[in-house]
Amino acid sequence: MTAVFWSGAGLVLAMTLFGGGEAPPDDARVPHAPPAVATASGPAASKPAGGEPSAGESSGKHLPRSKPTRLLIPEIGVDAPFTDLAIGKGGQLDAPPPHNTNLVGWFAKGASPGESGTAIIAGHVDTATSPAVFARLSELEEGDRFRVVRADGSKATFEVYDTESFEKKNFPDERVYGDVPRAEVRLITCAGDYDRAAKDYTENLVVFGRLV
Repeated sequence: MTAVFWSGAGLVLAMTLFGGGEAPPDDARVPHAPPAVATASGPAASKPAGGEPSAGESSGKHLPRSKPTRLLIPEIGVDAPFTDLAIGKGGQLDAPPPHNTNLVGWFAKGASPGESGTAIIAGHVDTATSPAVFARLSELEEGDRFRVVRADGSKATFEVYDTESFEKKNFPDERVYGDVPRAEVRLITCAGDYDRAAKDYTENLVVFGRLV
């Protein structure tokens, strides 16, 4: 996408507590699907403010669309393949498979990492039995770099420029998923306390990165 804009409660991936011995719910998906998605060949998801490039335009460095194949974050020991995330039967974005500890997912109908727009990459923080791919995501700091290997043979390098945790009930959809004219990526996992009654964490951790 040159952008993907989400409304509603935002991306909330239900994940199990490490060591809790509880299985994740069968419907562990995002509670709301994006109402509009803009890709390199599709319409814009939102109208830009005056003076800003439209979603069909781009500013700054960017790459052509290409499917991501591997996420490399040396700082936290991540070397993981990708799986596509799609909108499920319930109208929600499916989460990555809950029991694969070394797998990340990307919203395949949104921007590909490196393409102009906001690419969404999600991963579990843990499973019922062990830490998962994004167990150390909170260790990333401003200035850290990570790469996405792409199907066209290129590698998109991103630099972290912000890291924040948000309460799921007050998730800032537009800030995280909103239209941007540059090539950016969001790495998202669960954070905060684990609510055993809801079988979900109370927060989402979001790492903001831009293509360099």
